[in-house]
Amino acid sequence: MNFLAHVYLSGQDEEKAIGNFIADSVRGKQYLEFPKGIQHGILLHREIDTYTDTHPIWRKDKKLLVPVYNHYAAVIIDMYYDHFLAKNWAIYHNVPLATYATEFYNTLERNFDLLPVKIQNFLSIMIRENWFTCYETIEGLGYILQQMDRRTKGISKMSQSTRELVEHYEELERDFTEFFKELELHVAFVQKSPRFTSI
Repeated sequence: MNFLAHVYLSGQDEEKAIGNFIADSVRGKQYLEFPKGIQHGILLHREIDTYTDTHPIWRKDKKLLVPVYNHYAAVIIDMYYDHFLAKNWAIYHNVPLATYATEFYNTLERNFDLLPVKIQNFLSIMIRENWFTCYETIEGLGYILQQMDRRTKGISKMSQSTRELVEHYEELERDFTEFFKELELHVAFVQKSPRFTSI
């Protein structure tokens, strides 16, 4: 899962959403340095990633891309899934995506000092280019993938990867819908476990 899905799966809790958003920039037990709500979000992010990486639907879709994109296939599938979430946003949330995105960006800016340096460094670009709403269209997603490809100096070939999205669009969207329904149930279940309730 990529940024939009992680934030969405945090529900209405701002601290949890921040933690879920920044988790890839927090290593090991560094999460203990953050407020409790953010700790919860970081641990939830890790749980989501573990569940996703072992799920047969996600693994099938990743396998589709491995021959061309190698280990970058995982990142690309996560981006595809954020696209389908954004495209079908009204099914999942009653607040329009543009409004939801702006509110979350405002949350990040209010809590800027809590963010890891890596997040602080790209936050202004994310807000200016409005990544969350970019995910909504294939063209917008393609733009973000091009930016990511540049950061790998073209090695990832991610700038080309909307080609497979278009080619397998209906299958991938069906897979996302089925997978995400199961992921939402899993997230609801694990948050009732002692690992989370005891934080």
